[in-house]
Amino acid sequence: MVIAMVTRLGHTTLFLLGEMGRMLLFLVATIAWFTRPPLRPFQILKQLHFIGFKSSFVVVLTAAFTGMVLGLQGYYSLRKFGAEAALGSAVALSMIRELGPVLAALMVTARAGSAMTAEIGIMRITEQIDALDTMAINPLQYLVSPKLVAGLIGVPLLVAIFDVVGIYGGYLVGVELLGVNAGSYWSSIESAVEWKDVYGGILKSISFGLIVSWVCCYKGYYTRMSAEGLGTATTEAVVLTSVLILVWDYFLTSVLL
Repeated sequence: MVIAMVTRLGHTTLFLLGEMGRMLLFLVATIAWFTRPPLRPFQILKQLHFIGFKSSFVVVLTAAFTGMVLGLQGYYSLRKFGAEAALGSAVALSMIRELGPVLAALMVTARAGSAMTAEIGIMRITEQIDALDTMAINPLQYLVSPKLVAGLIGVPLLVAIFDVVGIYGGYLVGVELLGVNAGSYWSSIESAVEWKDVYGGILKSISFGLIVSWVCCYKGYYTRMSAEGLGTATTEAVVLTSVLILVWDYFLTSVLL
């Protein structure tokens, strides 16, 4: 009984280590192929439109309501201490440091990441990726590299939009509905937000963009050759990406503080 459990644990550990190694080699090979001509800028713009522009609506909607909830909760928490004037700084620091990068990346994972996995997975099942190989077109360079670059560019831009919209959402509730002084709201943001806060948010958003594109493309590229396998790969991509974003966020936060 004990030996069987230890054996299963060993097999699981070896499988996870092998999967991590394959994912790392996939990332290194994709970066290596991106540096080789042709660079295919049209493909990068196409993916940037898909990952960035088409995700903007859900990101703006999420940011607005997140900022409004922060404004509401922050006002009633700070009022107990007579510190309503600090509402702007509380909303802005929460958005810039944590909520903006994390929630924007999760929204991109749900909307664009799952679609990337499904797209590449269908191409694998229908042997379109094998056809690219036959035509001497490397799939990593043609399919995966543009998505990786678009994720590195698109997610930070979406996070910037998320932060701005979220801060204005907090302003709408705190100032317009609950009566906090507008000058206090903006001046508290100006005095509290420092460059290191913005820098940390940018660093997180870039790394999250890499995680989303990397994991979702990998799961689609190595999907099993069946409809059930494609569904499993899409689910695994969304779950694994979301977990990695949260774990990496904790690690970066502990380093940057």
